[in-house]
Amino acid sequence: MESYRVIGLMSGSSLDGLDIAYCEFRYKSKQWEYTILESDVAPFTDEWMQDIKGLTVANAKNFWQAHVASGTYFGQQVKQFIEQRKLQGKVDFVASHGHTIFHFPDKHFTTQIADGAAIAAHAGVPVVCDFRSTDIANGGQGTPIVPIGDKLLFADYRFCLNIGGIANISCKVNDDRIIAFDICTANQVLNVYANRLGKEYDEDGAFAKQGMLNQDLLDKLNSLDFYDKPYPKSLDNSYSREVLLPTIEQYTIPYESKLCTFAEHIAMQIAKHIDHIAAAEGVSFSGNEKLLATGGGAFNKHLIERIQAQAKLNVVVPDTETVKFKEALVIAFMGVLRMRGEVNVLKTVTGATKDSIGGAVYL
Repeated sequence: MESYRVIGLMSGSSLDGLDIAYCEFRYKSKQWEYTILESDVAPFTDEWMQDIKGLTVANAKNFWQAHVASGTYFGQQVKQFIEQRKLQGKVDFVASHGHTIFHFPDKHFTTQIADGAAIAAHAGVPVVCDFRSTDIANGGQGTPIVPIGDKLLFADYRFCLNIGGIANISCKVNDDRIIAFDICTANQVLNVYANRLGKEYDEDGAFAKQGMLNQDLLDKLNSLDFYDKPYPKSLDNSYSREVLLPTIEQYTIPYESKLCTFAEHIAMQIAKHIDHIAAAEGVSFSGNEKLLATGGGAFNKHLIERIQAQAKLNVVVPDTETVKFKEALVIAFMGVLRMRGEVNVLKTVTGATKDSIGGAVYL
């Protein structure tokens, strides 16, 4: 096939809902083109989010029940999406990332819940899921996995930065080499303090802009060990709970100032890691290099301004659809590559022993 119509599903660590993107991919003249045809975000209930947060300490029975229940919910949402948009017979398959509960590549496992069999049963279409496990088995970090999309769908950008619960970056070093890794926690922390100020998130970074930078806290955050580790590297969701929030909570400063300081921390780490790439890869960046910023954090105008100031690159925030649904788009694209039997996870990104074709298929 040279054309595919796929629904991509993405549930990120910021727990802001299930992203659903109905995408068309076309392979023409040895290049991929894409269009996001329809999209939506299915909300998570407060009860579901509390259950998810408790799964790291759940017993095996409750964990597996949540895995199946999540797959059932995902499948029901897909079925409803298809019916509402009259897409019956127009979806080749669903590609689902699932929701990450555990990610410990050093211990050789990663776990994303949302049972693919349950999704397929309730949605009524084939499903591709579990994209990370093969890479982990090959000695990789299992993340980031979206750089295959950065390479083949967003070739015009030297850097692609996703600012979700965790911020990660990819860089096209040259025509043959693309690298990517997690930089730091982002919305997982920013949203905590926005919630305490009565908002779901810090719209446009307005709270952070009102705050005062706390240099001592900034220095302490920037000195954390993770930031000096060489790539490839990745962060587990527990890092914000176990390391970052306890560090920030030591300071009795206004929430606005905590947001201001943490936003500066994010911007500084992005700039620092871009410098690390230049040094490690033996390349130089002109300052005119384009950096594509997507994910929920790309709507935070204050944060984008600070990234622009610190990194000194041409930061581009694309159209709203791409900002919101790029990860679901790339998950859909990874499903296409899986169905074609083509590489969709890159060893230069994850540190695995070889490239892999990730994804389990449920018919």
